[in-house]
This record gives sequence, C-alpha cells and structure tokens, in this order.
Amino acid sequence: MLQQLGQMGIQPSAVHCNLSQSEWKEQELERNEGRLSDNGTIIVNTGIYTGRSPRDRFIVKNKSNENLVDWGEINQPLSEEAFDELETAVKMEMNGKELFVFDGFAGADKRYQLPLRVVTLKSWQGHFSHNMFIRPNDEELKKFNPEFTILNAYSTKVDNWKKLGLNSPVFIVLNLEKKIAIIGGTEYGGEIKKSIFSALNFYLPLEGVMPMHCSANIGSDDDSALFFGLSGTGKTTLSTDPNRRLIGDDEHGWSDNGIFNFEGGCYAKTINLDPIKEPDIYNAIKPGALLENVVTDENGVVDYNDGSITENTRVSYPLNYIENIEPTERGGHPHNVIFLTCDAFGVLPPVSKLTPEMAMYHFLSGYTAKVAGTERGITEPVATFSTCFGAPFMPQHPTTYAKLLGKKLKKHNAQAWLVNTGWSSGAYGVGNRIDLPVTRRMLTAILEGELDNVNFAPDSNFKILVPETVPEVDSNILNPRNTWDDKGAYDAKAKQLIKLFKNNFAQYGSFGDYYRAGPD
Repeated sequence: MLQQLGQMGIQPSAVHCNLSQSEWKEQELERNEGRLSDNGTIIVNTGIYTGRSPRDRFIVKNKSNENLVDWGEINQPLSEEAFDELETAVKMEMNGKELFVFDGFAGADKRYQLPLRVVTLKSWQGHFSHNMFIRPNDEELKKFNPEFTILNAYSTKVDNWKKLGLNSPVFIVLNLEKKIAIIGGTEYGGEIKKSIFSALNFYLPLEGVMPMHCSANIGSDDDSALFFGLSGTGKTTLSTDPNRRLIGDDEHGWSDNGIFNFEGGCYAKTINLDPIKEPDIYNAIKPGALLENVVTDENGVVDYNDGSITENTRVSYPLNYIENIEPTERGGHPHNVIFLTCDAFGVLPPVSKLTPEMAMYHFLSGYTAKVAGTERGITEPVATFSTCFGAPFMPQHPTTYAKLLGKKLKKHNAQAWLVNTGWSSGAYGVGNRIDLPVTRRMLTAILEGELDNVNFAPDSNFKILVPETVPEVDSNILNPRNTWDDKGAYDAKAKQLIKLFKNNFAQYGSFGDYYRAGPD
C-alpha cells in the first residue's frame, strides 16, 4: 500500500489498511477520535460541520463531460488547473502522517460494480467507509485494484480559495475523468458516501442503468418496492420493515435484471429515535456501529432526543446489523415505486396513487421540505424541489433520469405512489407531523395490495388520486382539508404550493407534456 500511495505522490508515515471492527475501535479510542457509549458503540463528533456542504461541491469540467453534466448551482464547474492545485494540497497534507485506507465496492451487481479506495486522515472516517460500502472478502482483497479513489484530508488549508473558484475553504471535488474525488475542510462522513453516489449517477446512465436515491425492500413473495426521498423524509425508517427484507436504505440501481444496492451499510438519522417505533435501527446500534454527534450522560447513555449539537444525529452500521435483510442486496423489478415527501405546507394527502404521467411529473419535481440539520444552515423545514428526489447528487440533466424511470415503469408495469410523511391539520408550526404508525399502515396497505379494489378520487388541488378508505386508518385524514380547522387557511396554502409547483416545472418546458399531469 505504501508503494501504491507513493505512486500517487503521497508519502505517509504509516498506513492502516482494511481494519476489522475491533481494530477500527482500537484506533478511534487510542487517537481520542471517539468515546464509548454505555453499550460499547463508538461515538464521534464530526467537527463544525454536522451535515453536507452542497455549496462546496464541484465537478471538474473538461472536454469529456462538458456536454453531459447539467452545469449550474448544483453541479458547479471547477477548472482542471484548480483541481490540480487542490489535489496537490491534499496530498501534501497527507504526507508524513498516519493514513487509513478502506478498499471496497459500490454496487451489489458485479456487472456494474465500482471498486473504490478511500484514504483518510481520521480513523473514524475509514470506519465509516467500512460500514457504508460493500466489504471485499480476503480473496477479493488480494487482487483488489481500485477504479475510483477518494482522498479525504479534512485539515487541508486553502488560503486562495476565492482565486481557485471555490465558495469557501471547504471543498468536495469530483474529477469524473480521472475517477478521483478530493475532500478538504470538512470532517462530515456523509461527503464520502455521496461523492461515490454522485460518480455512479454519472457513469451508470451511460450503461442504461438507472441510479436512484431510494431505499428498497422485498416481501415474502419476492415483490420489490422502492422508496424515493431526500434525507429526513423517512427512506431508512420506512423501508426497515420487520415483515419485509431490507435490500438497502439509500442508494440503488435499476438494471435490466432488476434492482441492486450500491452500499453495504445504512446511515440512519437517530434524532428522537424510539426503540418501539424503530426497533431495527435501535437494535443495530451496537459495537461496530458508529454514532455521530449524539449527546450522552456521564455514564455514556445516549439521549436520542437531544439535538443540541445537531438535529442531524446519525448512525452508520453494516447492513447485516439489521436482522431482516436480503443477503444478496438485490431484487427483481419493483411492483411499487413510492415517492416520499415531507410536506411542510400540510396540504398534500398522506397517500395517493399516481398515473405514469403523474409519476414523471412528481419525479421531476421532487417536492419535499429540507429538514433541520441535513445541510448547513437548515434549522427548520424549508420547502424545496429536488429533481429526482436527489438533485444534489445527479450530475446529468434531470430528463436523463426521468426518461430512464419512465421507460422502466412502463416496461415492468410498476405502480407509483406519493406518500406524505410531513404535516397534517396545519402547516409546519401549526399542525402536527403525520404519526409514523399511520404512515406505516398506509404503506402496508400499498405493499399488501389492500388498495387494489379501493375507489380513488382526484384531489381537487393536485389531481393525484386519493383512496376513499385505507384499512385501519381514519378516513378523515385522507383528505388533508378535512384536518384543518381553518379551511380558508388550507385553501390559501394549497394555492401557494400549487404556484411553487408550476413555477418549478417551468424549467422543463413541455417535456413529454408531463406538465399536464401537475396541478392547474
């Protein structure tokens, strides 16, 4: 490994490669990077940044990708010259220091698997990578040859960041041609996993595979289901179901053979974690898992309700820490495709069925609310439209992914749904967030086919098809207007959201006439 790093221009004092869970733990404690909870789980703090820094993410622009990447505020271009200077700075920061290396894979389908290497200054970041990516066996490690490399040197100082075209001293830069990403100025582990996800979102559509920001599970009849949604909408929580095997909680691909997980672990939010409502996640927090930014008492007992450091408290753990998983991390073509939205306006129905045209409209819209802590500066829910329910990670034009989805929905006869995990009986600050057991019951009704013979009626504002009844759910809440005391306030909020939908979709023009499937 020293020789391989040396060939890259890095001369470390020592290298710790592909450690075991006990070895990661030993390093974290020895280097004072982490402390123990009462059950032996390592707890780390991610420094001043406790969420992703989307304004500091860049893609190197060159001739090979200048016509493929959707350049703009999300996919910000950086020159090759600026990248070279930053890469040199990162390598200089690594020189003479102890480094931690994880080798693994992204993608459970070997035909599309990306061998990757993560090199870090922090042992806990190597541990995070070990938890989150697919871990090779001993035989695979012997002949391992990475195709993509991440160099993470959080302590890199860049004084001339303005001149280089950055927005701050923090940088997350992908060079898709050289297949390398560099990270500096932030310790937050999520930047590692999302850098690989962004890379896959660029490469895989070129092979006809649809990359997806979604979780996935599979039932006893091998019926797969997808759950799209941004952080905080419930992907991890709702796909972790004791009656269905978990395929993965965040990132997947959909190929001609079905769906497959990109990762080997889960990265779950822990704020207000309830062992009764979310037992699988709670029980996965054990030695080997890695807790981030949680608060404990003097005995190491975690207070999951304490968001004083951040609302974005999280835990990473290997997928096999969940009892009910699909060991292959693969499934057939999905029967149901569920879009999760956290509606801060409180005007969307808690569950609705979508025609294929509506599915395309809402996939391109990607409406939700960013919730506190998932990004720097977000302290309360903010309405947003994130194309494909994952715009921050989609380098190509949104219609590239929409066309792939439309093709696969039609070919495999998958039913799409919109499920609101946000507010009811009023907007944020007035109403209440929809109770998790109620959302789970509605999802069970979808997945078990209990709505197949139920009548649906178009929502008067958003056109989406609302069921008249859902077994074991109070029918009064299915129509959100019924839950508001002030009907006039509901109507005003609905009109406000409709305007936002229409203004947002204007960027797609008449693409496929899908605008007709949205609200008037």
